[in-house]
Amino acid sequence: MTTTTLPAPPRRDADAGTRDLVGQAARLAEIDGATLERMQAEALGAPSGVVAYGDYQSGGWWTVSLFNHSGDPLDTVVGDGRARATSLLAQMPATAAFLDGLGLDLMYVRLARLGPNSFLWPHRDYAELSDAPRHRLHIPLLTNPSAVLVTHGARVHMAAGAMWRLTPTVEHGVCNVTGPDRLHLIADVYADDAYQRLADNPHLLDGDVVPLPELSEANHAALLGKAGELADLGYTGPAEQLLLRTYFGHALPEGGAYDLIAEMFELRGNAAAAERWRADRDRLLARTADAR
Repeated sequence: MTTTTLPAPPRRDADAGTRDLVGQAARLAEIDGATLERMQAEALGAPSGVVAYGDYQSGGWWTVSLFNHSGDPLDTVVGDGRARATSLLAQMPATAAFLDGLGLDLMYVRLARLGPNSFLWPHRDYAELSDAPRHRLHIPLLTNPSAVLVTHGARVHMAAGAMWRLTPTVEHGVCNVTGPDRLHLIADVYADDAYQRLADNPHLLDGDVVPLPELSEANHAALLGKAGELADLGYTGPAEQLLLRTYFGHALPEGGAYDLIAEMFELRGNAAAAERWRADRDRLLARTADAR
């Protein structure tokens, strides 16, 4: 195995407020431009894959596996275990060489495509897995300014040309508003010395993060009113999605988007629907009974 040495990051750190997000989302290293271009070309030629975790998304998010436990590229539900290359990786030699050169203890590696006007709703990951220390790496291959991660009341644009670390056990969501497609290589890896060397300088740069405004009482009431009108006309799904999308435009408390939907149903006397959305909130945010 040939170890890949990634370039040192530039020294143009973000301000103090932005640095508070480093524990959740951060740049780790730059990726050589020629390597990135080869991986982009391979990813564009790969199949879109399958829809997984359908409850977590609006539609438009597709994944295909490069490393998993079965060798089947359409097996995309992340789980513990020793990773093996899927049949698709043999068709992607530049990507295979890049991953091999990192020398990391791989758990799962996927290509994830998020189409225009698509959302991954607020959620947490890894709750169903063991307590083994692990990390999630993102290598953006194709992206656009409207494709952002939202967490801690801020938008983070994961720019191409860098390797990023995401802490997925904290509430987060993803959107791609205008397109074109957002295409990321996502690697879940176990913690070891190789990972620690890679991640010894997590940082963010000016422009990576945009804080979101708080949801005012007036906007809160207006949103509930508009969503309620849609629901009263029989457009329940669009009403729910309108409120879910609030997460991507405003700084909300944890679970706040789901609480808005529950509130809308409560105002209409539909206690069963309100309770169902609170249960979905707890499930998607991996809340235990003790944490509620």
